[in-house]
Amino acid sequence: MKLFASTTSPYARKVRIMLIEHGLEHEFVTESLADPNSNVNRLNPLGKVPLLQRDDGEQLFNSPMIAEYIDSFAISPLIPSDADLRWQVQRWHALGDGIVDAVVTRMLEGRRPVDKQSSAVIKRQEGKVAAALKFADEHYSGGEFLVADQFSLADIAFAVAIEYTDFRYQHNWQENYPRLSEWLGIISQRVPFKKTIPPNE
Repeated sequence: MKLFASTTSPYARKVRIMLIEHGLEHEFVTESLADPNSNVNRLNPLGKVPLLQRDDGEQLFNSPMIAEYIDSFAISPLIPSDADLRWQVQRWHALGDGIVDAVVTRMLEGRRPVDKQSSAVIKRQEGKVAAALKFADEHYSGGEFLVADQFSLADIAFAVAIEYTDFRYQHNWQENYPRLSEWLGIISQRVPFKKTIPPNE
């Protein structure tokens, strides 16, 4: 398998962590979406990362889909087969992706020329992040993992989202949510998280 992605993409980082957690052999190919001739722009009609190319040459895109595909090879799945646990994991997954979506939108708006930026757009995205963190804190049981007593895609997706928030939208959320901060401090010590820390750029 080949994974085409940028080193700073949180969507790709989620997938990379899953690949490492499962010990699946793969080649990581760094891509720049600014390059019109990149593999991603050539192979993915949506022009987004991550893009996973199977050994038979078939392309898979959209990180939730890729996550499902990767997990189908696992001896110990990160997405539970039990229906109740599965939707709980996928809710945390969706919450994490939603936070990332808001942080990315906020970042891109902030990169526009100052006279063209919309403070309303920025505040709306910041409000989404705040609401998501509040929801997460209210639904966090205080345990080692977010769902039941097992490490899962819920932990990966949500931890990646919070770390991306710290990367692109630094603010002191830890003061309001010390339990989540403590949880993140433990989860982020896992080897796959350390191996996929984005470069500071």
